[in-house]
Amino acid sequence: MIRRRDVVTGLVGTLAGTLAAGPLALGSRPARAAAWPARPISVVVPYPPGGSTDITARIVGERLSIALGQPLVMDNRPGAGGNLGLEIVARAAADGHTLGVATTAHAINMTLFRKLNYDTLKSFAPVALLTENPLVLVVPAQSAPRSVADLIAAAKAKPGALNYASSGIGQSTHLAAELFASMAGIKLTHIPYRGSAPAITDVIAGRCDLMFDTTQSVLAHVEGGRVRALGITAAERLPLARDIPTIAEAALPGYVAIAWNGLVAPKGTPPEIVARLNAETVRAMQEPAVAAKFAGLGATSRPLSPEAFGAFMAAEIAKWGAVVKQSGTTLD
Repeated sequence: MIRRRDVVTGLVGTLAGTLAAGPLALGSRPARAAAWPARPISVVVPYPPGGSTDITARIVGERLSIALGQPLVMDNRPGAGGNLGLEIVARAAADGHTLGVATTAHAINMTLFRKLNYDTLKSFAPVALLTENPLVLVVPAQSAPRSVADLIAAAKAKPGALNYASSGIGQSTHLAAELFASMAGIKLTHIPYRGSAPAITDVIAGRCDLMFDTTQSVLAHVEGGRVRALGITAAERLPLARDIPTIAEAALPGYVAIAWNGLVAPKGTPPEIVARLNAETVRAMQEPAVAAKFAGLGATSRPLSPEAFGAFMAAEIAKWGAVVKQSGTTLD
């Protein structure tokens, strides 16, 4: 598995060494598209450096910098469950020099928050899907349940007695558990944390009964015997961990919960620029070296046009909106 520090260090060096092309004159829309990019491109990452979203953006940014002839500069703007960074993108000039990384939280937040300072569907131009990453359902190593069916049976025997950790209210680690509980017909108690690290620490210690967490965060703990993996949230088994069954095959047919991220631009960005960004991103994601890096992180990618990515996000908004409403969770 690729080491996070190695990825970030290498990409920062590559981005810093990329030479900026000289400014070009602006004119009509075709001329603007031809002149683009005229300066470095800012990529707003709505989470801190070093996390899975940041690592993904830097891997792709390295390849796009080469293809476009301008550096892609990562601008980490964490806060408000990802809303702070996306608001910056929504208000930026629609000239192709500002992009943002949307995630599963982007789809969740439309229903979760009572008020947003942008319109999730109307404020952005979809560019390209980057990666999809399943979560892993884990329990403490000393936990009695040995399977998903065992866990469901234990929860049914004592409704609300089992608690689950998450990386925060409204995150995919939270809503994946809510979807699981709804489909299984069980009641679980939510314990939100500020991030994945403290949450999984309490699962390891046995202070929490279970957690859904990303492969990047949890597989090392599974391999080290500190937690036990019961199931994975993908539709198919993960090549990186084929011994972990899908939750769908283990107990809940149809259960799928994927964490994803993708590129968006401010609404009104010229379609020629969006089309080129999409083409270069798809090409970068299909490079063997890039695909191998993501495979090492447990992530997969599939090429989607801007229109298809927009339809994908709309479907995710509908799916997770229903889960949020059923959970009764809201944030200001």
